Amino acid sequence: MGRTRWTDEACYVFRVRFRLDAPGVETEPETFETVVRYPAAEPGDDEGRWRFFEEWLWRGELTDAARFREVMETWLSVPVDRVSFSELVVSEAYLEAWTDAVAAELDRYNADSVREVRHNHLGSSIRVRGRD
Repeated sequence: MGRTRWTDEACYVFRVRFRLDAPGVETEPETFETVVRYPAAEPGDDEGRWRFFEEWLWRGELTDAARFREVMETWLSVPVDRVSFSELVVSEAYLEAWTDAVAAELDRYNADSVREVRHNHLGSSIRVRGRD
């Protein structure tokens, strides 16, 4: 059995409203809503990419929606009017690895438990997929 691809095991889900800005033509509608799924990095990875939640989320909301709109515009290559965080969808295995990674550096979060870190950053916006 090969190594787990964590990007297949977890993703951050965002709701996004963007607009087409096409010079010389009219579009109708001009704005669209979509769901964007951003793959979560391997818990505890050396580059710290797994700490995406730490930089961008507090109590299940974006910490800086205006700045994150700019990030989303880079990802989508269109002007973004609104973006909101919906949930982190994870497999049971990913959640277990995430829990272990947070527990290994609990002092970093100035928290008494992994549960506290999870609540502080993700609120109740985490959904565990059942086993396939």
